[in-house]
Amino acid sequence: MTDDPAIPRGASLGLIGCEACGLVVEHAAAAAPCPRCGHRLHARKPDSVTRSWAYLMAAFILYLPANLLPVLHSRKLFTEWSDTIMSGVVALWNDGAYDLAIIVFTASVVVPLLKMGALALLLVQVQRGSSYLPRERTRLYRILEFIGHWSMLDVFAVALLVALVHFGALGNAEPGAGVVAFGAVVVLTMLATMSFDPRLIWDAHRAPARRAPDRPPT
Repeated sequence: MTDDPAIPRGASLGLIGCEACGLVVEHAAAAAPCPRCGHRLHARKPDSVTRSWAYLMAAFILYLPANLLPVLHSRKLFTEWSDTIMSGVVALWNDGAYDLAIIVFTASVVVPLLKMGALALLLVQVQRGSSYLPRERTRLYRILEFIGHWSMLDVFAVALLVALVHFGALGNAEPGAGVVAFGAVVVLTMLATMSFDPRLIWDAHRAPARRAPDRPPT
């Protein structure tokens, strides 16, 4: 992707790419059906910023209960206890599983928070019409797309423990409400990323060049 204003873009040439099948259609009307798959064509994702903010705000709201509520209820003989994400990380660290504790903390706490913060930054910059570092911001968006599903590591770990630790009266493990909240955070952040249209970054980048008046010859 280039940031040279002299190079024409698909939008300026009347080209629209189908979001469903990838077909590039020339001079298509707004909301016209794709000739190959029938999906509605749009030059940009409809209400991209609004939908991304809605999903992201919901994820921010659920992030707190996801980390405060227990994700796992365990029972061993006559002892019962509950673990949140952070208490599980601390338990792994105290047991000497430093590498696993770091992985769980990074995937379950750091990555979702950084992803939400980075996406919020992209949305704010698009709304403000910022033309600052469009190439780097586009790469940041691609990274957010790639790492989205890796945040489900904690959910997978709880599901594995529940499946393996089931010994009736001797011991048992059950998922807690924190797993539901955490899974919702991951899904909502993925939906927010999918709803965001990275082409808006380049629209803001090109806008100053189109509005600038021609300079008189010197």
